[in-house]
Amino acid sequence: MQTDSSFTFVLFGGTGDLSMRKILPALYEAHRAGMLEASGKIVAVARHAEDRDGYLQWVNEHVKAHVSKNGVDENAWSSFLERIEYVKLDLGKAEDFVKLRDAVQELPGTRVFYLATGPSLFVPICRALASVGLNENARIVLEKPLGYDLRSSNAINDAVGEIFAEGQIYRIDHYLGKEPVQNLLALRFGNALFEPLWRREWVESIQITIAEELGVEARGDFYDNTGALRDMVQNHLLQLLSIVAMEPPHSMDSDSVRDEKLRVLRALKPIDPRDISKVAVRGQYHAGVIRGTSVPAYATEPGVKTDSATETFVALKVEIENWRWAGVPFFLRTGKRLADRVAEIVVNFRAVPHSALGSSALRPGANRLVIRLQPNETIRLYCLAKKPGEGMNLSSVHLDLAFDQFFKEGQMEAYQRLLLDVIHGRLALFVRRDEQEAAWKWVEPILNEWAASGKPKPYAAGTWGPAAASAMLAQHDTCWLEEEN
Repeated sequence: MQTDSSFTFVLFGGTGDLSMRKILPALYEAHRAGMLEASGKIVAVARHAEDRDGYLQWVNEHVKAHVSKNGVDENAWSSFLERIEYVKLDLGKAEDFVKLRDAVQELPGTRVFYLATGPSLFVPICRALASVGLNENARIVLEKPLGYDLRSSNAINDAVGEIFAEGQIYRIDHYLGKEPVQNLLALRFGNALFEPLWRREWVESIQITIAEELGVEARGDFYDNTGALRDMVQNHLLQLLSIVAMEPPHSMDSDSVRDEKLRVLRALKPIDPRDISKVAVRGQYHAGVIRGTSVPAYATEPGVKTDSATETFVALKVEIENWRWAGVPFFLRTGKRLADRVAEIVVNFRAVPHSALGSSALRPGANRLVIRLQPNETIRLYCLAKKPGEGMNLSSVHLDLAFDQFFKEGQMEAYQRLLLDVIHGRLALFVRRDEQEAAWKWVEPILNEWAASGKPKPYAAGTWGPAAASAMLAQHDTCWLEEEN
């Protein structure tokens, strides 16, 4: 693939929520920072605005509010708008794609087609692009969810694969673009300190949590046919797990990194349907209180069936069958309407084998590494130190890896990094098809068993989910991080 910096970025779903909140703000930040080639163009595709002036009015009214915490640089914003072209397009009309072809034909560089649409439109859009010859010298970005199960995922990949080569397909998972995930790779593979400890002999357990305070909002129809396992575990959580557990790649090129992630996904211990109740907890939120505000039960949300058995919470115990991680439990957790909005990776190191300093040093997790992905992105290393005063009493202290104090550059938002990688033809942080297939194969037995069994366990909105999730960790003499306090 070409790696030049000239580009034409075609955004399908140009007036959608994702474009408004993430994609256009990320492109603006890259533009403001001087990271985009001056000749690069953005072509928004939608059917709501009548013309370019109408679309730019929409951008000013809806996108500006989601840009930069430090406010908008009006000069940069004006020059950013100059990059934007607009094509009104009806996906059901083949002649509209001829208009799109004519609009981009003389524009510079490699074409990037970002499909910020529902997955049901991926294949029709790709076929329509091919019908007018726009699949050549192009890259295609696919948002999740890519299918409903292994079969539907393969069907989409097969159809898209007939039109675009694998090296042209960018399956985006924005968690892989977050700064702490990048720093996790740097800590592991750029330093001699952590790598000797990153194995079963020294790691007691690992937790990966993505918790949300929000409910399903206006996505009830979509979510009720999806659930937390498909929406979060099959992609985000398993991708984060593979990053944490992967072997050192021989280089940071795209296939070297993705080969190692694939080995982790293929080494996941298959879940026996008879054991699912022991290693998997599913829940559904009921009415509760979050930050002093009453919130309704999931079953009463708009678009949700009143007798819905869809899970809004999942906790899993996962094992990796290889020499590095054999016997180390990985606990994955995600849910809606939980007590806090947080995404973090917690590496609990084993206790010392003998302590002359009291029982504190014998507690698992006394030494731990916490990688916080959101809301504030930090990395902390926890250890024990002597309390001031008489006696040898130990207390937990932490070292902050304060990157903002060492580097003048601000942290790059995940979508900004990933969009720049697409423009420059870098695939390392995007999901390859065989990774996706391995994740679906591992998840499917859980999906099938839950489809045939009863309802999820209830939990009150504003809590940390069903008690069974804590009981699962208690069987391994550990607990979730927030339960330590």
